[in-house]
Amino acid sequence: MNLTETPEVVQWPRTHYVFVEKIGPFQETAMAAWQEFHRLKPDLQAKNHIRPEHFSLYKMGPPNVYRAGVAIEGPPIDLPAGLQYEEFEGGKYSCLTYTGPYSALGQVSGKAWEIAHEKVAMRPGFAIENYVNDPKSTPEEELITEILIPTA
Repeated sequence: MNLTETPEVVQWPRTHYVFVEKIGPFQETAMAAWQEFHRLKPDLQAKNHIRPEHFSLYKMGPPNVYRAGVAIEGPPIDLPAGLQYEEFEGGKYSCLTYTGPYSALGQVSGKAWEIAHEKVAMRPGFAIENYVNDPKSTPEEELITEILIPTA
């Protein structure tokens, strides 16, 4: 598993976030949320400037909440049906970086949370998976995902 072992404390900025939200087990909701988001993305892009950041926000429940989406430049103009908007507050996070295929993220995230429990004081809030490079142009083994855990 190609995951950093030492969390780096970072500050995630306040972000205008447009997303699809799904409730339930992540192994059922994550891919479904991304598929729905990508189906709706062209309508969002028609009137809004999408920033490069594609990331998910998630909370372990019950219930488990998974949000798949993107950062945009400001509040959305004519938000397409099926998408939600939030000005995500951001904050302090412990970041562990994984390099490899998205198919292993469930296992890798579990390991990241184990490391965080041992090394940092956590706070309630959404965790973040930040997808650093583009899966359309990057080989699977070179995909970089930052796993950010809310930190006190």
